[in-house]
Amino acid sequence: MNNQHWIFGYGSLIYKVDFPFIEREVALLKNWSRRFWQGSHDHRGTPHSPGRVVTLIPDRDALCRGVAYLVDESVFEHLDHREKNGYERHSTPLLLEDRDQTVTGVFYIATRSNPAFLGEGSDRELAQHIADSHGPSGSNADYLLSLAEALRELDEYDEHVMNLERELLHLRSG
Repeated sequence: MNNQHWIFGYGSLIYKVDFPFIEREVALLKNWSRRFWQGSHDHRGTPHSPGRVVTLIPDRDALCRGVAYLVDESVFEHLDHREKNGYERHSTPLLLEDRDQTVTGVFYIATRSNPAFLGEGSDRELAQHIADSHGPSGSNADYLLSLAEALRELDEYDEHVMNLERELLHLRSG
């Protein structure tokens, strides 16, 4: 088992699984929150007009629900390429919900110090940015809407994501 690892997905890794995995489990990561603060110039935007994708920020007492995948070590080559735009691998304890078991897992995070980090904004500003952004992997709006739907399927209410979804839909209707 030493060449197998748990990977924690909290953004597109929840709904866009383009890698082989051995097991899939709903998992919790403690003390981190999702935020649409990372720029994407290679997937949901362009170098001249980056989109916004999620990263995790430290947040004491927060719980981030996502999906953990047990993968063979060889999958890292693909994931490192997929998450290349400012993301780094970090190890963390993950709680596998159905098993009520804590395992060591890996997650990708884009810290404030990476060159693609865009930072905070109001929900309206972030939603407008997302609505206006497109890249090689499609519209930034589709990324947000797909993530919101995937979280609902996990019975997860992420206030940040759901507020941005509501703002985006308001912009589209308006």
